[in-house]
Amino acid sequence: MHFAPRLLPFILVLSIVACKDPGPTKEEQDIAKKTIDCDLAGERILIRFEEGEARLLMPDATRPILYQVPTSSGLRYTNGFVDLRGRGLEMQLTRDGVTMKMICKQYEIPKKPE
Repeated sequence: MHFAPRLLPFILVLSIVACKDPGPTKEEQDIAKKTIDCDLAGERILIRFEEGEARLLMPDATRPILYQVPTSSGLRYTNGFVDLRGRGLEMQLTRDGVTMKMICKQYEIPKKPE
């Protein structure tokens, strides 16, 4: 057992590396780039843009999918019940005939507690 003291630094380094948070995966980073985080009258809505679709995560945990509609300017997505329009991060959502502006920003992946 005379080799154990020489292995101790190696074992400590392995322990530290094993515990280190690798951070977000490439897939998580790609999804975050296509997602915006919006505030609608104090409620949070996440919107992820995919090819021809906008996928919403609503405050009540429903997940409507809206489909892109041609428009002369900006963007528009709808499913017949919910309508999303905007340009850049300036978005407005129409639901039940009521249109409200949202305050949006690029989504940031939450940092894991250390």
